[in-house]
Amino acid sequence: MPQSARYTDLSDEELLNVFRQSGDNQLLGILLQRYTLLLLGVGMKYLKDKDAAQDAVQQVFLKAITHLPQGPIQNFKGWLYILMRNHCLQLLRDKSYKLPEETLANIPANGDGLEEVKWQEYTLDQMNAALAELPEDQQQCVVLFYLKKMSYQQITDHTGFNFAQVKSYIQNGKRNLKINLLKKLGKS
Repeated sequence: MPQSARYTDLSDEELLNVFRQSGDNQLLGILLQRYTLLLLGVGMKYLKDKDAAQDAVQQVFLKAITHLPQGPIQNFKGWLYILMRNHCLQLLRDKSYKLPEETLANIPANGDGLEEVKWQEYTLDQMNAALAELPEDQQQCVVLFYLKKMSYQQITDHTGFNFAQVKSYIQNGKRNLKINLLKKLGKS
C-alpha cells in the first residue's frame, strides 16, 4: 500500500494538520484532489468555459499551496470554494477591463475619432493629476481598491488601517477625486 493511501481516510482537518506537521505537499495534494470536481463546477458556473475553468482550478491549487493560511481553517472545503469563487470573479473583472483588438480597429482612421481619443487621453491625465492631489491615505486606499482591485479586508491587511478607516478613506477619496476632476475639466 502506498504511503499516501493511509492518509485518504483522514478528515480534511486531520489531513491538514498532518500536512502542516510534515510539510509534505503530497498530503495537501490529496486534500485538494478531493475537491477538484467542486472547483471545476464553480469555475464552469462563473467562467462558462471548460478550458478556462480547468486553468482556474490549477491556478487555485497553486494559490492554495502558496497562500495557505498559517492559522486553523475550520472548513477547508468552504475556504477552498471561496478561494475559487474569488479567483473566478477576479478573472471576470480583469477580462471586462481588457479591450479586444477589434475595438481598436473600429476607431476611424480619417480623424473623426481622433478628437475623442485626445479628449480621453486628456481626461486620463487630469484624473491622474486629481488623484495626486488627494490626501495620502485617501489616495492609497482609492488606488488599492479601484486600480489594484483589492477588497476592504486586503486593504486593511496591506495598510494597517482599520476597516472603518479604509471605508471612510475610499468614500471620501472617491468624492474628493470627483470634485478635483470636475474642477480640472472645467465642469464645476
